[in-house]
Order: sequence, then structure tokens, then C-alpha cells
Amino acid sequence: MRNRKKKRTIIWVVVAILVIIAGYFSFVRPRQESQRTVTVGIMSGDKNEAKLWQSVAKTAKDKYHVTVKTKDFTDYNQPNKALQNGDIDLNAFQHKLFLKSWNKAHHTDIVSVGDTYITPIRVYSNKYKNLKDLPDNATVAVPNDATNESRALFALKNAGLITLKKGTTLASANSVAKNPKHIQFKELAAEQTARSLKDVDAAVVNTNYAQAAGINYKSAIFVEPINKDSEQWVNIIAAKKSNKDKKTYQDVVKAYQTEKTKQFIKKHYGTAELPAWDLNFNK
Repeated sequence: MRNRKKKRTIIWVVVAILVIIAGYFSFVRPRQESQRTVTVGIMSGDKNEAKLWQSVAKTAKDKYHVTVKTKDFTDYNQPNKALQNGDIDLNAFQHKLFLKSWNKAHHTDIVSVGDTYITPIRVYSNKYKNLKDLPDNATVAVPNDATNESRALFALKNAGLITLKKGTTLASANSVAKNPKHIQFKELAAEQTARSLKDVDAAVVNTNYAQAAGINYKSAIFVEPINKDSEQWVNIIAAKKSNKDKKTYQDVVKAYQTEKTKQFIKKHYGTAELPAWDLNFNK
């Protein structure tokens, strides 16, 4: 009788253990795995960017057991909306000033959780080899959208061509305090600045538009320096503020900020793009 009772007890214990294991694999483990899957919004069109995130995904999986998926966007207005709505977990497409302007305009609380890279803006000229050679009343093309025009003017300030009014954060032509060479600024759509080189003395051109126009970035006569002015142009991985300390997201940042990523950027972009997470901007 005792043996029968003991046997019955053992059977029930085994059944209970099997139920617990089944419950774990049916409910707990899938939930844990879903919490370790992160979807990152990126801009489509750059094959190297897609390959870079494939590399990051492998590191995240191998080292941190996080599954990274990417979702492509074609419009710069989409990734932050998708992040705010919960359609994606992180995005990686914008620099710090773009995010600051977005939050202000849309009353959102998206924050940076890690730096990625910076693509210095450059000045090109078909006529001159050095900015110092620009004549009085030279015409310089600059982008006409607020953020890129500001970036262009800060670049010209760092080149020593102009000074900006004290306290300027978002520069425009009205922000210029001193212009000793009486430079004439020709404001154009950012994608048109490269094409304007035949008509102007110099042009401040975003690297992606220079490349699209077949201009070798190494031919620039001035490169935006790495200093306090340029820190706002660092690209970032962004998350909703409520999730900024989430370990899974921090693991994705760690998977990005590696020597392997540095080597990938160097191989595919040369010095047109620079890993930014350990650059010194306090200059």
C-alpha cells in the first residue's frame, strides 16, 4: 500500500514538473525571447548601412543574445513617428540637432541612447584650391533648409571666413556678425549645392549629395572639424525616453559601438564617415 502511494506521489511530481516545463516553453520563454528582440528603424537606399546593421545584429546575437531586426523607411519623417507609436523599438537615422528640432515641433520625448557616426560636411570648389583664395564678394552656395544651412555657416565660421553672433545655436545668414570678404551666400536646396559648383566660387555640400553627384569627398578644400560646434551633427541611436535605460537597448548600442563597426566604416566609407562614440568634441 505504501509503495503504491509512493509511486502515485512520484507520478504526480513528474506530471507537475512536466506541466511547469511545458508552461515555461509555451508562455515564459516566448515572452523572454520577444523581450530580447529589437526592431531598429533605418533609412533605405544605402546598401552599406544595411550590411552594417547585419554585422551589428550578429554581434548582438552572439554576445548579448539579442535578436536585432531592421525596418526600412524612405521618408525622414517616418522613423520618429514609428518609434513614438511603438511600431519600432529604436531608430538610427538622425543627428542630434534633427532630433532636438523634431521633439520641439512634435512635442515628443525621444532621446539618444548612443552615438553612431558623424559625416563631416565639406566645402568644394572648381575654381580654388584653398578657401583663403576666395576673392572679395565670392559667391558660396549653402543649403537652404534650417539645419543644414546652420551647419554650413558653422563650417565657414570654423574655416575663419565669417564670425557668428554670440550665442548662435541655429545659424542663418542673419546670424553672421563679421564677413570680411563680403561673401554672398546663395541658398539652394541641399541636393542642388553640388550641381551649383560650375556657377559659384565654392559650395558647402553634404557628403551624400556630393557622392550622388560623383564628387570625390577627398577633393574638398575644407572639412568640418571635430569640435563643440560639430557635436550636434553626430548621428545617434534613439529610443523613447521611458525606455532609455532598458538593458536590451543598451546591449544593441554596445553591439554597435565596437572595433568591428569601426573597421566596417573605414572599409566602406573611408574618412567620409567617422565613428563618433569615442571622438573628442571638447576642442
